[in-house]
Amino acid sequence: MRTPKTLATSLLSLSAAALLALSAAGAATAAPAPGNAPTETSGVSSHTVVETGGAEYWTEERMRNAIPGDVLAEKAMQRSANSKAAVNRPAEAGAPTTVESQAPSLQAKEIQSKANASETPVKHIGKVFFTLGGSNYVCSGNSVSSTNKSTVSTAGHCLNEGPGAFATKFTFVPAYLNGSAPYGMWTAKSLHAPTQWSSGGDMMYDTGFAVMNPLNGQTLSDVVGASGLEFNAARGLSYKAFGYPAARPFNGESLKSCSGTATNDPYNPQFNSQGIPCNMTGGSSGGPWFIGSSSTGYQNSVNSYGYGSKSTTMYGPYWGSVIQQAYSTAAAS
Repeated sequence: MRTPKTLATSLLSLSAAALLALSAAGAATAAPAPGNAPTETSGVSSHTVVETGGAEYWTEERMRNAIPGDVLAEKAMQRSANSKAAVNRPAEAGAPTTVESQAPSLQAKEIQSKANASETPVKHIGKVFFTLGGSNYVCSGNSVSSTNKSTVSTAGHCLNEGPGAFATKFTFVPAYLNGSAPYGMWTAKSLHAPTQWSSGGDMMYDTGFAVMNPLNGQTLSDVVGASGLEFNAARGLSYKAFGYPAARPFNGESLKSCSGTATNDPYNPQFNSQGIPCNMTGGSSGGPWFIGSSSTGYQNSVNSYGYGSKSTTMYGPYWGSVIQQAYSTAAAS
């Protein structure tokens, strides 16, 4: 989402319609810290976080004033819409794979049909705060099941410029509500994204994973639980998506949801994305999509982008084998 408090716009490949990305990282390209260049292994770009003090940096005022930025996603959308790189993409075909959730378990919630239904906080879903290019930004994220019990999913553009630098001061605040952090503020120790995102900003792979540091001697999933995941699932499933939209008419202070059956993106089919009815705005990027009708389902995508300043459809990337590899790398680190 490009401008502060509003959804970003960018050009469609097939028309002059405005395109919005639901929260991105920084307005300027930030160079990696000397001696801390990202590493690339098996199609995954990984960045070890070396700075400290992220949690202390994010005061209530800074959290409230963080920009639902769209610059990276907007640029990536423009590049991807005109790119011929799809012919060189690795095959996404693969057997469906599931990862079970981790305790504590949560009760299922009855589905709400509104495109922007209000939700009470969910322990494992929260806000993501980070800096890039000297500015503060906000996205959404979710604690996901992993070997390290400390992994958060979000949009690729919420942790890497796509292409470009990785974010700094990356902090996850589960169950955020009106400036509060009831389960603490968790800082990242490493960030991971598909190389197709970190090197080219390919919207087909707009997903990233952050590994969080322990807090008070506990891991993230020990405190808030973690969602199960599914990769290489069937297309056209029904989903419930969550996020913290901050651009008008929302203020980013409480959790919202959308629900519906996924359909293919008709404007940029090369993105391989699917969309559900939703009018969440900037700040909701990176929020989880769950198969089914509640926050207890398997996570199978994230909020990525929409079209127009009053978009009524939210699109998310298809979680195939490439994004699964990024998850596996983060989960085992």
